[in-house]
Amino acid sequence: MTRPLWIKLDGSWEEIKPLLTSSIESGIGNFVLNGENVKKAKQLARGIKVASFDSGSDIEILRIRKEEDLKNLKENSLAFVEIDSKEKEDLALSASKRAAYVLVSARDWKIIPLENLIAKNKGAKLLALIEKPEEIELGLGILEKGIDGVVLLVKEVGDIKKAKEVLGRFSVSTVDIRLGKITRIQSLGLGDRVCIDTIAILREGEGMLVGSQSNGFFLVHGETLKNPYVEPRPFRVNAGAVHSYIMTEENKTKYLSEVKAGDRILISDEKGATRTEYVGRVKIERRPMLLIEAITPGGLISIILQNAETVNLVSKEKKPVSVSRLKKGDEVLVHLEEGGRHFGTKVKESLIER
Repeated sequence: MTRPLWIKLDGSWEEIKPLLTSSIESGIGNFVLNGENVKKAKQLARGIKVASFDSGSDIEILRIRKEEDLKNLKENSLAFVEIDSKEKEDLALSASKRAAYVLVSARDWKIIPLENLIAKNKGAKLLALIEKPEEIELGLGILEKGIDGVVLLVKEVGDIKKAKEVLGRFSVSTVDIRLGKITRIQSLGLGDRVCIDTIAILREGEGMLVGSQSNGFFLVHGETLKNPYVEPRPFRVNAGAVHSYIMTEENKTKYLSEVKAGDRILISDEKGATRTEYVGRVKIERRPMLLIEAITPGGLISIILQNAETVNLVSKEKKPVSVSRLKKGDEVLVHLEEGGRHFGTKVKESLIER
């Protein structure tokens, strides 16, 4: 579920109406407006939620500058605190015990105050006022838990699209995991394989979705397992040959040869729960390779992986299984898509890949 995006619009009705309309058409329903625009906004669209310093709104905003202001907070209030000192941070924390929402604006120190509030929040929904869509990701990722929502000061239509894209990365989504039965295993000799090192620690059961065809992806397990010969690399997936497709953010794909530091790659677990993580480094080296084919409900799919004990797929029992021990008839976890990609984006077209 995507965390709420609130849109703050300043200016006259004539100035904000196009931005308000575009926001509503984009599926956004939470707004921070000034008093003269509240009634007109409610007339423009039913069902939206409006917060304002003025009367007539769904949620009353109260500016908290000193401790005495806390007395005016109600259960459905939104407390607005501009944090420029430790004392203001403490005020925001006190407000979280009384109000439904606490909206903070931190102009200089933006990370540490939010970290403290996230860790100590007493129950209110914690929102951050943000002036640039590019800053949203920082707030959502603080202490992993992140803030509960974003109030974005929108100045142009493009800000709305950018904000929704960033928020979408933090939504909890799943992919459909199926079983594929191994029908062929063939040693291919040397080839160029790609190791992808993320900037995150993967757990057992997690890996990347990789395949030789755009309609079928194997769950290639991370190097999280202990063995007597080499230390685990829990940030790494030995993903396969350079020609392979890999699933990235927003249901797109890349060739493994294209992946680079700073890209976002889709991580899936054995149940299909996904998230995206950044790539920190890519290693391409010549290694002995192995062709693996599997029959699935969607047809025959394949993958070419390094022939090594540390390279694992995921078995029917949702356990890592080394490609060195894989045999015909074994069942492994796969993800199926409709075939057809144009520069990584899914398209509907007739396509045969072998």
